[in-house]
Amino acid sequence: MGVSPVPRRGEVFLADLSAARGREIRKARPCVIVSPDELNARGATYLVAPLTTGAHPYVFRIPCRFAGKEGHVVVDQIRTLDGTRLLKRIGVLTAVTLARTLSTLREMFEE
Repeated sequence: MGVSPVPRRGEVFLADLSAARGREIRKARPCVIVSPDELNARGATYLVAPLTTGAHPYVFRIPCRFAGKEGHVVVDQIRTLDGTRLLKRIGVLTAVTLARTLSTLREMFEE
């Protein structure tokens, strides 16, 4: 089905994460777009980080509140998804939570 217009960084979508293996997060669940808008505008794939209410606190799990529930942005399970896996826009992360998420991503890839 896909989403239109172009998803933007910080927006949360219900995404189909099926065909996961091992401990990868699976099924349809909320995911936040973390790829930059310049990249989002050019392609049909998006970098996302899943949101979960079941994750245990961990250095790469950002505490958040979304849709009235406490949970985490699971930064250590970022994925690239085709736009057809983005089922429905369901909201936007707060600016503070998005900033913490992006800061953690930068820290993950520093040498």
